[in-house]
Amino acid sequence: MLNKRYLPSITALQCFEAVTRHLSFTRAAEELNLTQSAVSKQVAQLEELLQHLLFRRVRRRLQMTPAGDLYLVEVRKILTQVEMSTHYLRSYGGDTEVLRVSTPPTFGARWLVPRLKGWRLRHPSIHLDLCSEQEADDLLQGRSDLAFYFGQGSRPGTESLKLFGEELVPVCAPGSLPDTPFTDPTQLTDLVLLQNASRPQAWHDWFDSQGYHTEHSYHGPRFETFYMCIRAAQVGCGVALLPRFLVEEELADGKLVIPWQHATPSSDAYYLAYPEHSAEVPKVRDFVKWMLEQIDSPDAPQH
Repeated sequence: MLNKRYLPSITALQCFEAVTRHLSFTRAAEELNLTQSAVSKQVAQLEELLQHLLFRRVRRRLQMTPAGDLYLVEVRKILTQVEMSTHYLRSYGGDTEVLRVSTPPTFGARWLVPRLKGWRLRHPSIHLDLCSEQEADDLLQGRSDLAFYFGQGSRPGTESLKLFGEELVPVCAPGSLPDTPFTDPTQLTDLVLLQNASRPQAWHDWFDSQGYHTEHSYHGPRFETFYMCIRAAQVGCGVALLPRFLVEEELADGKLVIPWQHATPSSDAYYLAYPEHSAEVPKVRDFVKWMLEQIDSPDAPQH
């Protein structure tokens, strides 16, 4: 637990931030409806806590120190988060519950978000809070109520529902294709293989599943998300190996094409998980029911 001596008050942070904008204790005090001496005292206490000077006077003018510049970045993050959290709570009535759902970013944008249409009408008192930052212990630590993830089987302490699998296909912009058709898949390396950081083995396995090998299967620019790979392929940076269901729209519109007709099914699958102790929590149960309805819909991936 943090020692309280290292937790400055919000008032001290507000005073510091106001002084940085005005470079004047007097004008900062006027903005905050405090006395000039009160603002000075708050900043002095902050400097004592930090053991660094935040301001210095140069020819009767106030200037920030390097330590002050560094601290200001963090203080503004804190004050912004406090303000957002306050507005967030004020904007919802006492009957509203927040349901925190974490999801892989491209999966969330391409598959999950379109399937949330109508949720608000059926569950007006449950406010969805979606985030794409995922840690393995988010559920058990209470940072999320539910989590979508790609992997194998359940995670300790959670109930996991298997949603569907996927198959990987190579895609590129139509303009990237040569005039002469490919005669074997290794010729795709001429287009530059776009790599996804979460699937470093993907190209190697795709070639191997056809009995081919290339020393270039791990070479090429690496992208953190599938969405970045999709965009890179669209603008002609190379060929990407992607789950078919994530690029169905681009394939249908002709923005992307499959240069070599071979798909490999992944051994992993997409899951929806929640803590074991949350199984009977109404908002969790309602979301799981909603998602199962979406999986049963005709346009859900079937692998």
